[in-house]
Amino acid sequence: MSRRRKAEPLEQTTGTSLSRFWPRSLAFRVIAFSTVWAILTLVVIFTLITTLYRQANERGFDSLLSAHLFNLIGSVGVSEGGSLTGAPDLGDLRFSEPNSGWYWSVEPASEGVRGDLHSSSMTRAIPSPSIAEVPFNSSFQRSYATEGINGEELQVFESEFVLDAKNRAARFRVMGNQTELEQEIGAFQRRLLTYLSLFGVGMIAINAIAILLGLQPLRRVRNALAMVREGTAQRLDGRFPAEIEPLANETNALIENNRRIVERSRTQVGNLAHSLKTPLAVLINEGRALGGAKGKLIAEQAASMQKQVDHYLQRARVAAQRDSVVYRTPVAPLVQRMVRVLQKLNPRTDLSLSLPSADIVFAGEREDLEELLGNLLDNAMKWAKSAVAVSVTPISGKKGGAGKESAASLFEISIEDDGPGIPEDKAREALKRGRRLDETKPGTGLGLAIVADLVNEYGGVLALERSGMGGLKAVIRLRSLQ
Repeated sequence: MSRRRKAEPLEQTTGTSLSRFWPRSLAFRVIAFSTVWAILTLVVIFTLITTLYRQANERGFDSLLSAHLFNLIGSVGVSEGGSLTGAPDLGDLRFSEPNSGWYWSVEPASEGVRGDLHSSSMTRAIPSPSIAEVPFNSSFQRSYATEGINGEELQVFESEFVLDAKNRAARFRVMGNQTELEQEIGAFQRRLLTYLSLFGVGMIAINAIAILLGLQPLRRVRNALAMVREGTAQRLDGRFPAEIEPLANETNALIENNRRIVERSRTQVGNLAHSLKTPLAVLINEGRALGGAKGKLIAEQAASMQKQVDHYLQRARVAAQRDSVVYRTPVAPLVQRMVRVLQKLNPRTDLSLSLPSADIVFAGEREDLEELLGNLLDNAMKWAKSAVAVSVTPISGKKGGAGKESAASLFEISIEDDGPGIPEDKAREALKRGRRLDETKPGTGLGLAIVADLVNEYGGVLALERSGMGGLKAVIRLRSLQ
């Protein structure tokens, strides 16, 4: 039994195929559409004008030849002896220039008529088609095209006319230079194409400038959002066009809603911490006062509960603010302050600090960075023999997917000591909650675990390595604001 593949929606498949070849830039799409429309419009205008110009010139050309034909007929007669007489003057010098392409001729069309007349421009006879090929109309007139003396194309108006009462008739022909007309029309088309091209380029340029200026408010919104993301602004400020103002208002409402969620989460976390702190402290004290195995067990379990509560409250607080508005925390002043405090608390340990010349701003809250540095510095000072080194370094990384890379602004904090260090096979154990590799040192076993969780929440990297000073080297890599 065969299975039929479910057809994908036409809109989805069409949109996917178009998106592969159609740029995502809104400005490019609008400019491209308006440019194509302008070009099509100019092509239609060019075609319409040239067609109307050609029709007007051809009608004028035919009217001129017809007028010359009637003038020629009125200027020619026949003598008693049957000879054609007359000196036609059609009022056009081109009929006097040899081989000019403008000719007239009068030839006998019945018995009793002799001789022929022709313009001085006609240096040899020009043949005409037979009446069977091009018949006369009811007015004894016909029109046809033929080749001129110099190979030019001629338009011929021809008529047979009775000259006297004896029914003696002659054939009158007036020939105009059709090639000259086509050249004139071609020259007009080239001039028109030049003017329309210049007009089209100017129109497209003005249209593109107008579109780019019209989209300028969108760039203002983008810059305002970047300022909110970097923490230099709390909302989208400024006046926006009526079409964009609802978007700015909704964005400000979203930012305010996120801020309320963060504050509410912090309040709930604080309330929970205070509500649990007293009962846990009472359990610990009562267990110690009770003494014995049961008292010790109660105190240990209550202390473990307190560690777990502190740990998960910390994670909840970071998670609550992670997806909200990005905060900004200058790194150098905070590190310098914490180093000064720990140096005073541990005067026997040589604590060195290396900071970069450029300012680095952490994309997160000050309390979280203090928690990270406090745990790592406290751990280093606890295990160091005589020296601890702290360094802050800006770095550039690349991240991306599906073959796409984008530059990411990062910085690195390195804290190393000259203590015993941690073996590589024990480094992972040290990051587990409540796990202490040496029970002789005071502590809860949550320091490195909290650091790992905080770094993970911010999308950073924590590495425990062997220090060149002989002890442990803790390296954290976090995102900074550009």
